[in-house]
Amino acid sequence: IAGSMGAAISFARPTGKARGTALSADSKTKDDSAMTEQPNSPQLYLVTPVGAAASTVGPLLADIMDRFPVACLRIPGAGSEDELGRIADLAREIAHARDVAVVIDDHVQLALRHGLDGVHLKDGARSVRYARKELGSDAIVGAFCGASRHDGMNAAEAGADYVSFGPCGASALGHSALAELDLFQWWSEVIEVPVVAEGALTPALIGQLAPITDFIALGPEIWTEADPVETLAHLWR
Repeated sequence: IAGSMGAAISFARPTGKARGTALSADSKTKDDSAMTEQPNSPQLYLVTPVGAAASTVGPLLADIMDRFPVACLRIPGAGSEDELGRIADLAREIAHARDVAVVIDDHVQLALRHGLDGVHLKDGARSVRYARKELGSDAIVGAFCGASRHDGMNAAEAGADYVSFGPCGASALGHSALAELDLFQWWSEVIEVPVVAEGALTPALIGQLAPITDFIALGPEIWTEADPVETLAHLWR
């Protein structure tokens, strides 16, 4: 999918990955005859720190994106409109210079105003069609579906470019049900729409998820540490 400002990211599964054929309008399941045995190699999906000032996050983003093969950059939706706008402009400039697409949580109008490539919707399938209508066919529209297979299927049916499940790891924060490995295993075998794994990820979990997911989303796992670059290097091996 080419982003609205020209940054490119493919949310279609590359040929040779253990996934199958593309979805059609009539079917959201795969043609088993097209399945391959080749393992998947997930791509890195980076989430910017929540509440960070644009002036602080800019150098960190540039450093990380020069060191690691980031496929997509996501801006959390928390904060004032002005501050989110500043972060959006900075993130777009840094990411598009490296041919990386940028999405923002939920804020369709901010995405339009600041030339971002799309949105990451946190309400499952409910806003997918609205976002697509507002942003157009070339925009990236992703949907976070918690640990719900049903919500994920609805989002895929509504036209989401990817579905995200999480949290994958246990955390003292929140009370969400965990997105278990068998959910990703089932999705990778049955559904063609790419899947993102996120939330409290560890090196062990990433290793387990790698063969059955398309993107690994990392954010709080690195930004809460003293050296985000070193922490990412430990996680992304």
